[in-house]
Amino acid sequence: MAVMVSEYAQWPKAELHVHLEGSLEPATLRELDPSLSENEITSRYRYDGFLAFLQSFKWVVERLRRPEDYALAARRLFERLAAENVRYAEVTLSAGVVLWRGQDLDAIFAALEEESRRAPLQVVWIFDAVRQFGAEHARAVAAYAARYRARGVAGFGIGGYEEEGPAELFEDVYAWARAQGLRLTAHAGETAGPESVWAALRIGAERIGHGIASARDPELLAWLRDRDVPLEICLSSNVATGVVASLEQHPLRRLFQAGVPIVLSTDDPAMFHTSLAREYELAERLGFSRQELKRIAENAFRYAFGAPH
Repeated sequence: MAVMVSEYAQWPKAELHVHLEGSLEPATLRELDPSLSENEITSRYRYDGFLAFLQSFKWVVERLRRPEDYALAARRLFERLAAENVRYAEVTLSAGVVLWRGQDLDAIFAALEEESRRAPLQVVWIFDAVRQFGAEHARAVAAYAARYRARGVAGFGIGGYEEEGPAELFEDVYAWARAQGLRLTAHAGETAGPESVWAALRIGAERIGHGIASARDPELLAWLRDRDVPLEICLSSNVATGVVASLEQHPLRRLFQAGVPIVLSTDDPAMFHTSLAREYELAERLGFSRQELKRIAENAFRYAFGAPH
């Protein structure tokens, strides 16, 4: 018997892969910029491929101008997460974009830190650098992450366009971040092939954001399984950006059956018109049983970089 979305919303859950900027619902965007029309937002929240999505993501980020704007985005995200019984969240901040735009990351994070303290769930942060901006840019992001480690920043990672920022460029940055006590993740195997996942693993990534290309490499599947490296799977995201042709063609089931640890996440929930509960519903449509989904839900707590309580 199918489990209703409302029941998934009641399950205790952890969210390990959600971008603050991609959580901005149309209503929140209009709070930030009342001049925006519903049609303009709707058109920006449709994509013809991954690069088009990145352009829309950039457009959304441009609405975040002040520390108070980031704080509002966080407040609204935390409200939505708590409403579906998400008890622990690792929220990715595009800190590299903040620095690239010349914004005051110290002031922005102070505002986010305050929202985290008031949140109705446990929140930790992951600082994300943009692959295509290069190693020195990533080093600056990692330095900020290390500076704030005692204030709720648990991890560091790289995102953006895989093909323009090979993971090998960031080997020294990852080694330095690890030495500072930061946990390490990386977006990989989303738009590029299994070689991108291998590269992320070689530089020390402990979790892989997306990683769906791993399904094409049996040796990689065995490596992930045997070394207990989880993939952060974001079904709606992968369909919306066109990296899979349809939900039915998503390799989630193959990855799971190969013994690879899986967590379900939303990535950019507002931009992909989803929620964490909906991601579980979509997995059910791919043939997952309630028991299997319970295991996946438990995985999100097990592979957290912080200490869920």
